[in-house]
Amino acid sequence: MEQNIYTKIVYAPTEDDLKNAADLLRRGGLVAIPTETVYGLGVNALLADAAPKVYAAKGRPSDNPLIIHLAASDEAEKYAVTCNAYYKLASAFMPGPLTVILPKRECIPDSVTGGLATVAVRVPSHPIAHRLIELCGFPIAAPSANLSGRPSTTTVEHVIEDMNGRVDMILNGGASDIGLESTIVLPKEDGSLVLLRPGAITVEMLEEEGFTVTLDKAVTERLQEGERPLAPGMKYRHYAPHARVILLSGEREAVQAAMEPYRDRTDVALVCYADDPVADASNARVLGAFDRRDEQARNLFDLLRSFDSSPEITRIYATLPDRKEIGLALFNRMLKAAGYDIEEV
Repeated sequence: MEQNIYTKIVYAPTEDDLKNAADLLRRGGLVAIPTETVYGLGVNALLADAAPKVYAAKGRPSDNPLIIHLAASDEAEKYAVTCNAYYKLASAFMPGPLTVILPKRECIPDSVTGGLATVAVRVPSHPIAHRLIELCGFPIAAPSANLSGRPSTTTVEHVIEDMNGRVDMILNGGASDIGLESTIVLPKEDGSLVLLRPGAITVEMLEEEGFTVTLDKAVTERLQEGERPLAPGMKYRHYAPHARVILLSGEREAVQAAMEPYRDRTDVALVCYADDPVADASNARVLGAFDRRDEQARNLFDLLRSFDSSPEITRIYATLPDRKEIGLALFNRMLKAAGYDIEEV
């Protein structure tokens, strides 16, 4: 896509700015918006010719469905066929970083859902996103506001880097609170859930609400050619810097020992925890404290993006996270960033 759109960047959005953004969206424009998870690239979810603009701006495959963002959970009935499980989830986790897959109604164009008969529904908690949707009076379809394949955007600077000249407006809302995209679940007829994408709403949290949860294979495995993704981000290589990412799997001490030979190399970067022995190396990037998965989640995409400013780096070694709580979301994102390139140590 040629960069020939004039992009208005709004660093401190006022009510009038949000009204202008809503008008842009109403007319089929593209607006990058902050949410509590990552920044989103928003369009009017009811306009069939708006979603293709998102795919073009991102360079995103058109079979990768979009999430529609609502101002309130009870609005879902207008756009999807709801169920008891949806309302139970909404009561516990909405507004917030949870997306639910439901059968879509005809008012949602196929261009938004990647041709699927289902639609992904979410109610963001970020005040700017929430107020903008209220002013629109229609749902906003939005994937992450990054070039397809690159790490998602968690600051306005990231969005400007990828989207300036490709969208009509960028709204600043500060750094994302969570830093990873929303959890996506698919309710089944028996009331249980299939976890399609892990996020800040964890398996443990869902189980505490009485749900039985199974993991879709795309959470931990690569989808094969010809398999259609049921939710955003399930099929294609995502979150990747230009350098090759290699995940080291094994006992923590063994992983630390495997990193030592690469200490201070200029062509190699090491992603480690704050108390790892290599944390003081010149080529080390600290993801966060070992026992602070929320901190690691906030830092992951910013850290992955930072490598692209160092073209001499050709390889990145990182620890494969465990799967506890939000660690499962980190595990999933890092698998995709590495293209499933894992070394056992």
